Amino acid sequence: MPLSRRTLLATAMGAAAVAAAPAMAAPGKRKPNIVFILADDMGWGDPSSYGSTKIKTPNIDRLAAEGMRFTQGYAGAPVCGPSRCTLMTGLHGGHARIRDNFALAAGKVGYKKKEQIRRASLLPEDRTVADYLRKAGYRTGLMGKWHLDGYDAEATPTRHGFEEFKGWLTAREETQGYWPEKRMNGEQEIDIPENAGGKQGRYDTAMITEDSVDYITRHKDEPFFLYTAYDSPHSPYTAPDFGPYANEKGWSDDEKTYASMIWWMDKGIGQILDTLKKLKLDNDTIVFFASDNGPRSEPTAAQTRVIDFFDSNGNLTGYKRDMYEGGIRDPLIVRWSTQIKAGSVSQMPVYFPDFLPTALDLAGAPAEPTDGISIKPYLLSSRTGEDRFLYWEFYEPVYRQAGRLGKWKVVRLKKGAKLELYDLSVDPWESKDIAGQHPDVIARMEAELKKAHRESPEYPDNPPAGSTKPPE
Repeated sequence: MPLSRRTLLATAMGAAAVAAAPAMAAPGKRKPNIVFILADDMGWGDPSSYGSTKIKTPNIDRLAAEGMRFTQGYAGAPVCGPSRCTLMTGLHGGHARIRDNFALAAGKVGYKKKEQIRRASLLPEDRTVADYLRKAGYRTGLMGKWHLDGYDAEATPTRHGFEEFKGWLTAREETQGYWPEKRMNGEQEIDIPENAGGKQGRYDTAMITEDSVDYITRHKDEPFFLYTAYDSPHSPYTAPDFGPYANEKGWSDDEKTYASMIWWMDKGIGQILDTLKKLKLDNDTIVFFASDNGPRSEPTAAQTRVIDFFDSNGNLTGYKRDMYEGGIRDPLIVRWSTQIKAGSVSQMPVYFPDFLPTALDLAGAPAEPTDGISIKPYLLSSRTGEDRFLYWEFYEPVYRQAGRLGKWKVVRLKKGAKLELYDLSVDPWESKDIAGQHPDVIARMEAELKKAHRESPEYPDNPPAGSTKPPE
């Protein structure tokens, strides 16, 4: 497959060796603040710092210019619920409580509009990064999307380590959407009068930004962990206006809206960064930015046209729900002024289960057993880690697996199927299955996949008849 201009650009940027990091600043008494900003269904190729020529993301690009941009950063799953579960718990899909946006068994049954769905949720025994950081003396806040409660009223963020939560819950439809009439504040619903009766007075993306800025301002004098979880640019495509794209010729309204949704989020990120700077917290705060999975919220023709128009998957194969790179490789940027070399680029493969151990390492908290590693040493130097096995599993429409070890990537599209094998060092598009040429690699990857998967009450290997799942 010929290299596109974008691919050539991304490859050239990724090939640049990360220069030696600057000398560490003398450590202060204060533990670093940790801010994790998460986009929803934003593709690897959507930010201009990752090669987009149509969508402008000056504040995401600012993070990249002032920090480290990963060219091989991965989400925890190809859809939002399980991906966020790996981020919060440090467990990959083979061990995590939530492995899809539905469950095969256990969990609780509820309704998404008129569709009956069984969902998994975090249980009281599950521990999140917020639980551990709170124990280590951090204030903890979540603004935006949780999506780990399923239909369990007890599985709220405030019962899983977050002292403050403003956003929406899965089981409370009235709190959902970009123009919600109600919103969660802790465990209470509050009215949004500006949106009452179908009015569109307060945009969810703007509310998440406002709440995040307020949180930082109120906790500026103590170490805090802030998880800012935007909905954007998840469907439905809606925004207060077309933003800077109103006069683009040849763009459809959906395309203008999609780009504007990202513009509103990017503008919010700028407000968060400006607040940190104004409060003189830049040197004391490490900021992560990522997306939870690949682009295209639902596999409709209309959404596919929008995503293809922007090349949101960055010339990679696949979209959201796919185990190929386009479904799980995502933007990942980390900035820490004076600590991480500005404008550095890393080709080290990292993924969401790494965040929890990294956050604990940054906080000086005791390590906990997870499926990830702390990437703190690699953020602060030019070196990369040794090859290790990364694992994903997914259940829509059927049980699927993927794994990566060094340059090798395997994909299994259904239970019992033969593995596909790709050499990502020369074929990041996964265009040529070379499994037949490397039986030794296949044998090793089979062993790794078997070791990584463990059945659970929510995802048994032999699910009961009548399991509730989305239609294929």
